[in-house]
Amino acid sequence: MQRGMWGVGLARRRLSTSLSALPAAARDFVEEAVRLCRPREVLLCDGSEEEGKELLRGLQDDGVLHPLPKYDNCWLARTDPRDVARVESKTVLVTPEQSDAVPPPPPSGGPPQLGNWMSPNAFQAAVQERFPGCMAGRPLYVIPFSMGPPTSPLAKLGVQVTDSPYVVLSMRIMTRVGPAVLQRLDDDFVRCLHSVGRPLPLTEPLVSSWPCDPSRVLVAHIPSERRIVSFGSGYGGNSLLGKKCFALRIASRMAQQQGWLAEHMLILGVTSPSGEKRYMAAAFPSACGKTNLAMMTPSLPGWRIHCVGDDIAWMKFDDEGRLRAINPERGFFGVAPGTSSRTNPNAMATIARNTIFTNVGLRSDGGVYWDGLDEPTEPGVTYTSWLGKPWKHGDPEPCAHPNSRFCAPADQCPIMDPRWDDPEGVPIDAIIFGGRRPRGVPLVVEAFGWRHGVFMGSAMRSEATAAAEHKGGRLMHDPFAMRPFFGYNAGRYLEHWLSTGLRSNARLPRLFHVNWFLRDNEGRFVWPGFGHNARVLAWIFGRIQGRDTARPTPIGWVPKEGDLDLGGLPGVDYSQLFPMEKGFWEEECRQLREYYGENFGADLPRDVMAELEGLEERVRKM
Repeated sequence: MQRGMWGVGLARRRLSTSLSALPAAARDFVEEAVRLCRPREVLLCDGSEEEGKELLRGLQDDGVLHPLPKYDNCWLARTDPRDVARVESKTVLVTPEQSDAVPPPPPSGGPPQLGNWMSPNAFQAAVQERFPGCMAGRPLYVIPFSMGPPTSPLAKLGVQVTDSPYVVLSMRIMTRVGPAVLQRLDDDFVRCLHSVGRPLPLTEPLVSSWPCDPSRVLVAHIPSERRIVSFGSGYGGNSLLGKKCFALRIASRMAQQQGWLAEHMLILGVTSPSGEKRYMAAAFPSACGKTNLAMMTPSLPGWRIHCVGDDIAWMKFDDEGRLRAINPERGFFGVAPGTSSRTNPNAMATIARNTIFTNVGLRSDGGVYWDGLDEPTEPGVTYTSWLGKPWKHGDPEPCAHPNSRFCAPADQCPIMDPRWDDPEGVPIDAIIFGGRRPRGVPLVVEAFGWRHGVFMGSAMRSEATAAAEHKGGRLMHDPFAMRPFFGYNAGRYLEHWLSTGLRSNARLPRLFHVNWFLRDNEGRFVWPGFGHNARVLAWIFGRIQGRDTARPTPIGWVPKEGDLDLGGLPGVDYSQLFPMEKGFWEEECRQLREYYGENFGADLPRDVMAELEGLEERVRKM
């Protein structure tokens, strides 16, 4: 068998019989893809256990997946080193008018930061240059899937076609695939076309048995048609099209049109020692501790955390004015480095079975390894890096890629909330923004009101991480943690959030900003983080209840000294947690004004600029 054939053993279910279960619109979409991509055969995925086993066998035979005998049904994949992260520079929105997709181009002539636009004509030319015959020699897999519980009024359906069985396995974990989806599938679904772009026979050998075409990657979204087209990458959100492409870019546009919110947010339930429970959502840029917060083990006695979701929230007001949220995903696609029994024991328990690891290190005892794992190994255990090369502690390059991932079913998490897949969703009482800010930004700030909170979300900045092609450590603006994920003009996105606060019967959540990453002059973290972040959630919980535990500052409400529980934290200094330096905020305002002008221009809502002007005035009076 030629390596890289990707699951040839599945060639049993043919187009003439397998697609009869699809409604006419879905069949038309698949047949259109067949005519364009010219696959060897068409296989309709049913989500069954048998199908999963066949996919695993085929990928193991092809050298794409390697079993991890230390765990139960866990597997390791290594990608081509050129296919390791989101490709924001090659991710586009296709609209007739550029202004529908992105704000005006920066006056400086620099690259846009709030999305990339492609004209319909350019998009059609790009498709014709890439897709004809791109699946030759490979099966085309048809994946009908649901984002959210299929019976939920907030759920949305999609059909992805792909030539990657790795993607099929991952989509089976990350979305709902099975008979319940087929029963509800009609003409209203998101169309997702994906190809790795390496037809057979191969003209050059694969790297790590991983087909991709990095030089021609394109991830395109056509919001008016609710269509996604992805080519050349087999990894992450570039290829699992239910994730960022559907759940954020396409869904955020749908949400604007239909009056709801599709957000890059975790959802968690917080239960106090008295048994009262509140639900919160939180928006952090990728790799800034979202999964750790969503799965936190509180260090504050009596408090409990339950996870509803770690990455995406779809939220809509119910008839009583409560903002209700669902997690549209079914699994976790988490960053591995930094995850350990110390930082996130619930994640470690979750990924001990039925998990696909990608680009992590391999131990000779059949386990995995990455930076920060903190697990002892037996003497004599050796390591293989994500590049397939021998590795040892002290080597200059990490054993696992910084954006290596685990893909695991959500229901394996020990603290999944009992209502995590409730079709009606959970009521949201607080929304938290955050990012990596090493200096100047306090541990927690509450917005003065909804409009001020929208301003806070728009002003988010964070050190860049390895999740995208940016170099880590550079401070980047990331409004609402949505900078790579806006499905339409970011200025109109802010308008949509502002208008949400004007609903006549809305019981609006309180809005906050947190920063776990403050450092002192020696570069040491001043806040212990992880389970101690429950102390901040407990203060937020009290504010939801109406407790008078905050004092006003020029940037918002912060905890009164003594009202944030710091008991048992020797060396943690309240004044270091809540810096308020005039010079820092003067510079922050200057940079923010420059950023708004450069990247939003005339599309920045007037109310957001008014909030910046208010902050500038309050800072002048410090």
